[in-house]
Amino acid sequence: MKIIVMRHGEAAHEAGRDDLRPLTDKGRKQSIRMAEWVAEQLPRIDRVLVSPFLRAQQTWEAIQACLPAPAQIEDVHDLVPYGRSEVVTDYLRALDDEYVLIISHLPLVGYIVNDLCANAVPPMFVTSGMAGVTLVDGKGRLDWLEGPHTVR
Repeated sequence: MKIIVMRHGEAAHEAGRDDLRPLTDKGRKQSIRMAEWVAEQLPRIDRVLVSPFLRAQQTWEAIQACLPAPAQIEDVHDLVPYGRSEVVTDYLRALDDEYVLIISHLPLVGYIVNDLCANAVPPMFVTSGMAGVTLVDGKGRLDWLEGPHTVR
């Protein structure tokens, strides 16, 4: 399985609640840039798992036109900033999908990579940053970690 773990794009700080923080224009543009870059590596997407928080939902809305149409899209309540990574990684290990995209938050995105890849230190993700993980027989390998400032 190929898993793309993405942190949402840059979000505004002014909101009544954390889950209602919207993407900024910069966050939208950087997320699209990353989606255009990663699309070259994805012949298809079997499943998209998205946090229910507004900024993650808006990240998905911004990038979906750049990517292959997914077979399934799921709002996953465990993908919130302080969700339990083991719940997410157990779910991933149970899937039969070949290509999965996850859109979530710090610190969870780093913990997901760490839980999947035993030898990986939880990476720091910039906004709109992505990590590519290959999962074989339940064991993950971190293939790459990129952000809008590192892709061409």
